[in-house]
Order: sequence, then C-alpha cells, then structure tokens
Amino acid sequence: MTYRYLTQHALTGQWLSTDLPLSGVEFGPDLNGPGALRGHLAPRLAHLREELVDPGTTLLYVERDGLLRWGGIIWRAEPEGNELPIEVAGWTSYFQHRRDLDGELGGRGPYVREDPCRIIRDVVAYAQSVPDGDLGITVDATVSAAKVGTPAEPWHSHWWERPVLGDQIDDLVRGPDAPDYTCTVWWDTDRRPVRRIQLGYPRLGRRRTDIAFATGMNIIRSVPVAKSGDDAAQVVIATGAGEGRSQLRAVDAVRNGRLRLEHVLELPEVRSTQVLAQRAKAERLWRQAPGSVEEITVRDHPASPIGSWQIGDDVQVSVRDQWTNWSGWCRITGYTIRPDTPEGETATLRLGPAGSFQYGTTAT
Repeated sequence: MTYRYLTQHALTGQWLSTDLPLSGVEFGPDLNGPGALRGHLAPRLAHLREELVDPGTTLLYVERDGLLRWGGIIWRAEPEGNELPIEVAGWTSYFQHRRDLDGELGGRGPYVREDPCRIIRDVVAYAQSVPDGDLGITVDATVSAAKVGTPAEPWHSHWWERPVLGDQIDDLVRGPDAPDYTCTVWWDTDRRPVRRIQLGYPRLGRRRTDIAFATGMNIIRSVPVAKSGDDAAQVVIATGAGEGRSQLRAVDAVRNGRLRLEHVLELPEVRSTQVLAQRAKAERLWRQAPGSVEEITVRDHPASPIGSWQIGDDVQVSVRDQWTNWSGWCRITGYTIRPDTPEGETATLRLGPAGSFQYGTTAT
C-alpha cells in the first residue's frame, strides 16, 4: 500500500508536485456532496506553500498503488503554529464560488418538465464556458424520470438574483425522486486525470452481498445505535407552499403497535402535492425506524477490503458491544479513509437507512 499526493495547476495542467509530503491525511467522498480531504504539509516545505499549494487554483489528487482514489481543489492552506493544515474539497465545491451572471445559465433555460440530470450538465457547462472557468469537469450522461419545472412555474435561473451554481446543483438532487451524485477521478489511458461528477438514477450504489461489516471481524469502532423518542414518529404532516387554507398539506401515517407520535415537516419550497406526499413518506420511514447505526470505523479485511465499496452501496452491518446488539442493512452516504493510523489503514463509514430501492446503472 503506497500513497502519493499530487498537486496540479487548475488552468494550465502543470504538475506542481508529484509527491507532496502530507501527514495526518484523511479523505473521502460524500453522497450528494463534494467530499473532503484534510492533512498537514511537512514543515520543511512550508516556504514553498505558495508554489505548491495555491488555494483556489491548485488541484490535489490522492493516488494509492498507482490508482487515483480522490481529487479536489485546495481551498485553505494557512499556518497554525508549527503546522500548515491543508483543506481540500471535491469538484462540486468549485460551483459554490460561481454564480449565474447571464441569466438562465447563459440562455440554456428556463426549463419545463425537464430532467434534473440535464440541468446539472447545463450548470456545469455554463460555469466552464466562461474564460478561466474551465476545470475540465465532465458529467455522466445519466437520464432520470424526475421532472423539474411546470408550465405554470418553470425552473428559472434569474441573473438579478445572482444564484450560486452549487446551490442549484444541491437543490436538483434534494427531492425524493431526484438523482444522486458524487465526485470521482481516475487516470485516463494517457495518465491524465479525469475529473467527473457521477450521476445515478434511481440512485447511486447497489445492494452488496459480497462484502459485510461486523464487530470482531473488521469493525474496530462504532457510534452507539441511535434510539431517541424525540426523533421518532409514525405520523408525518408535511406542509408545502401557500398559507392558511390554501397551504399544501400531506399526511403519511401508519400504526405499528407503538404510542402515536407526530412530526411536522415544513417544506415551503414544495409546490406539488405529489412531491409533498413523497417527502412525507420518506420522512416517516426514517422516523419510524427503531434505531440505526450511523457510523462505523473499519480496518482492511478480506471480507471487505478498503476501497471495495462505493458511495450509495447498501451493506450488511452487525454491531455487538456492551450496549448494542444490532444487525441490518445500511446505506453508505460517505466515508473517510485514513492511510496511516495505529490500526493501519482504516476507513470511517457514514451510514443511513437502506430503505427499499430499485437499482439502476450509471453511465461512465
């Protein structure tokens, strides 16, 4: 297991360092987010920090045994005492620093009953069409059955509102029927990094029966199973756009032999009764769950080698300790790899409810 950290100028493509001596590194992707990396630059190279790690213009990659595992943009490199922390975020973090200054994504919109996957591609294309704005980020050709905008209320991007492009991407993947995304990177055949936003519909990931996580096998630490009555509910009352009698409302309720508990979900941005009902059901399923494991830390093991899973995968998790005896399916919503710890290479997996999904394919 050999790790290297490489830096590259975002516009020229010039390699600045092919073996940046970082320590204390932790990195990983997120579901519907950019992911992050944190580490420290060796003090002996602190005087070269402006040349090697120029925040906002330098790209950083993680390579493990010749394969690119993660990539992003350096946003912070400020000395703190005797250390120089480095903070990096994945490709979509760039769009949090860009706005629609022309309106309708440079004439690509407005959109009526449009696939959010297409709008995401248009957001990225617009951002990279501006001089000095092309990061070479590509987006999957995935299509979805989700629809955004109606004849009465099209999806707009008004220049006078100066909308943040990153916020637009986040909004497009927020609904219950929306696609998923994550940020990825790999070498092409000419050893050039491919920077990609990976889309998935109806979701990213798949149910994995070939790997598993269990206490005493590969789980070395876990967060206790969360069981809070304050969060529980079998009845969710979702409210949408409008006020008073005209306000949209959807109620999703079940009986399960437990004391009735209710929760109000306020979604003033939702203008569709169907979408509101979907959001209410998704919230109820989450709040009805009797408990869940939210985070585990695992070591490298033949049952599930580090790197054998992907964002969005459903995996079997079994936690046994003095407080917990829990087993079930969980969805990987993010993970952080730490190459060098006292336990060796480890990964902390952030988990959510697996739910019930159909699994689609993702374009590459």
